[in-house]
Amino acid sequence: MPYTTQVVEKGTSYSFIAEAKPPTVTMPRIKALMTGSIPGFIDVIVNLNSPALLDDNLIWQAKTAGKRIIFYGDDTWVKLFPKHFVEYDGTTSFFVSDFTEVDDNVTRHLDRVLKREDWDLLILHYLGLDHIGHMTGPNSSLVGPKLREMDNILKKIHISLLSKEEASLPNLLVVCGDHGMSETGSHGGSSDGEVHTPLLFISSAFEKRSPLTQPGFVQQTDLASTLAVGLGLPISRNSVGNLILPVVGGKTMREQLRFVHLNGFQLSRLLQENTPAYEKDPGYEHFKIAEKSHGNWIKLYLEGNNSEILLNLGKKVLKQYLDALKTLSSSLSKQVAQYDVYSMMVGTVIIMEVLLLLLLSLPKALSSQAEFEVSLSPPLFSLLFYLMCLMLCAVHVIVCTSAESSCYFCSMSWLTAVGVMMLISALMCSILSAIAKIFENSRPPLKNPVVSSSSWSEIDVLILAGTIGHVLSLGASSFIEEEHQTWYFLINTLCLVLCQELCRNNFLLKECDPQHSTTVKQNFDSIGEASECKNIDIPAACNSKLGKASSSTEFIKRSDKWISLASPWIILICCRLLRSLNQTGVQWAHLPDFGHWLTSSEQKSELSFLAAVSLLMIFFLVQRRCSLVSKIAMVLGLLGVYSYRAAIGNVIFPWQHDSKDISKGITEARFVYVFVLGIVFTGTKDLLKSQVISADSSVKSTGLWEVYSGLVLLAALLFRPHNLPVLVFCLLIQTMMTKYIWRPLKFDAAQITIMHYWFGQAFFYFQGNSNGIATVDVSAGFVGLESYVEIPAIFLTAFATYAGPLLWAIHLLCYLSSEVSRNSAAVGHGCFCYALMRSIPVAIYIVLVTSLRYHLFIWSVFSPKLLYEGVHVFITAAICLFFTAMDQNHSHKS
Repeated sequence: MPYTTQVVEKGTSYSFIAEAKPPTVTMPRIKALMTGSIPGFIDVIVNLNSPALLDDNLIWQAKTAGKRIIFYGDDTWVKLFPKHFVEYDGTTSFFVSDFTEVDDNVTRHLDRVLKREDWDLLILHYLGLDHIGHMTGPNSSLVGPKLREMDNILKKIHISLLSKEEASLPNLLVVCGDHGMSETGSHGGSSDGEVHTPLLFISSAFEKRSPLTQPGFVQQTDLASTLAVGLGLPISRNSVGNLILPVVGGKTMREQLRFVHLNGFQLSRLLQENTPAYEKDPGYEHFKIAEKSHGNWIKLYLEGNNSEILLNLGKKVLKQYLDALKTLSSSLSKQVAQYDVYSMMVGTVIIMEVLLLLLLSLPKALSSQAEFEVSLSPPLFSLLFYLMCLMLCAVHVIVCTSAESSCYFCSMSWLTAVGVMMLISALMCSILSAIAKIFENSRPPLKNPVVSSSSWSEIDVLILAGTIGHVLSLGASSFIEEEHQTWYFLINTLCLVLCQELCRNNFLLKECDPQHSTTVKQNFDSIGEASECKNIDIPAACNSKLGKASSSTEFIKRSDKWISLASPWIILICCRLLRSLNQTGVQWAHLPDFGHWLTSSEQKSELSFLAAVSLLMIFFLVQRRCSLVSKIAMVLGLLGVYSYRAAIGNVIFPWQHDSKDISKGITEARFVYVFVLGIVFTGTKDLLKSQVISADSSVKSTGLWEVYSGLVLLAALLFRPHNLPVLVFCLLIQTMMTKYIWRPLKFDAAQITIMHYWFGQAFFYFQGNSNGIATVDVSAGFVGLESYVEIPAIFLTAFATYAGPLLWAIHLLCYLSSEVSRNSAAVGHGCFCYALMRSIPVAIYIVLVTSLRYHLFIWSVFSPKLLYEGVHVFITAAICLFFTAMDQNHSHKS
């Protein structure tokens, strides 16, 4: 940006680095810039459809003062400040595939507006650079030309403003960013690249000076106070920002002291409103001392004293004010979070009750009948239920009538509140009823001296220890930031244990060893229902390892035996390669990885070759169980995927030597969508046929596999080209584990479900995702769309983000449904275990995050993770509904 650099070097400007608070997404940052307050984390969700801003803000103050404001750019401003602009033209900020039109729509108004004299404030919000970051990253070749375009626009505005200043007051040009950009080109988190933004003040009113070698740091919230003072407007009521003093450094000492006093008065009044013991606050005490000193200075000034004493005293008072402002701002920033503890406690109680009910239902749910029953009729007619309802309603009345602050649960209608109280009471009574049944069922075996003795295998111990270890790790911010390390460790350990099981199964097991004849299901049954049959999904009850060995010897050919033994090691190698593809987390995310190398412009040929090979591998791994029509559709769809990536400039065709024009690839992407829908429709037709017309398991298995294939094709379209190997390795590992590990070792449905869940979680991170919002690939939501359409964009973004867990979950259903040797309850077991594995960490994490709500990293680490967990729960609920719909053998019981 040569012109901007020249302006800075000439000295008629002040440049700073403004520090934004997470979440670094557009809407909360605009609120911070215009109100000077720190928005809440829920604004990440509200950002999708911004409501009108009701807080006191700079735009409202300017409009009230009669200033005429014109706006062009991101339509988030129009939504936040409706009816505030005398003229505006908003462009949608979510359609990230557009690099040029979003900026051209702003620039086309400039020449006309700059010639006019009928406005006081002009706000321009350009989006092209942000969109380039989302689509191609910060090191893209498109960044340079876009910055030069922005530089030329700044030059046009600055020269126009200078030409008008001869007969009027000096103008002020402010250049700033609402947020920064991460190493991957996204934003939303708390890395330095995302929270540090440029802030440049340009005006002929500033004295010429030598440019500072290193710009100073200020808070993004400081801009609202500074602009309010500069425009002669009241500082926003809830602003926690400080005046950026160098900007008014050219004013007289009296004016400077007046400005900082106004700022201090506003902050101290805000402190009084939010803190009962405000008089003891250090910032308030410092402000009162500075006020007294200011009074003494004013007396000297009015007496006409112009000596060195007056100047030195003025500097001293100014320093006192600045120290007071800093302390006041810091105190207020810490108090920005006001928690609705009562509503949080009610929600937590319901969640923990549901989790406890799931855990108590384990024996029944994993029995051969696969029954999950919640007995609601006994609690509804019990005295305990009504007593609990009355007690909870009394607590609700007391809390809501005595609470000073607003409470979400108290704002609900009394009918809704009573309904919630009844739900809590019913769940509690159901839990007590389930506990009573367990004790009743456990009495007969206690009288019987012969008790079923079942031991835990290494797999069972690892599953239990891994689940508990992962849940406990969620209480530490570092473990959340680097959660991928936990899952990588767990799947690597799982592979080693599987290797041990295969070796024992093939070499060491020569005679009956009843110590190893156990399953996860039997362990649960031994606790809850010792009298029931221990069989889960293997027809012969109480199978020994000798039986497993003989059956596996018959099952595996001699040549396949060595492939089976090598499978865990091949899977370990695949996982190690995937770890090198995408660095994720926080601490090491900045380190170069194979994905960075592939996406650089110099390696386009290598990326194209890798993408072509990956798409070919995807076809060979998926097509084996598809119908002929689906195979043809898959071939054409994968060709369409490559054509789409070539159209938008990610990859090149072998015959393509010169750089052709880059398009949005809308036609190519829609071409692929047709085949995705076709394959999914074919699979759905087979599923309906198997569910309604005939109970043919082969038709159902083919239908499920075709639905799975359609989702794989959709993932191939939405994944960046360098991430296609993730999809290949996902399919390869699933194929190897199905053929060479799960079938020969005869694991039960519960164990296989938990393995699927673990690998799904690991593949979530293999994609390059993390627990920070910045790693969400927003561009996936606009593949094949000409404009921003909310529902498809949200669906595609969610699918691309959670493709790993989703594909492993659907594969689980395909596997359990296709295994004819399994018990008919296998799908029911899988569904229950999958729901339980998701519920345990979510429920415990909600308790942890509630207790850690005053933690230093609550907004930067714990809250983003909570958003991820929330979305994952919705996706898991949809998966479990699909499981239940496919479980035709038990559909009459539902």
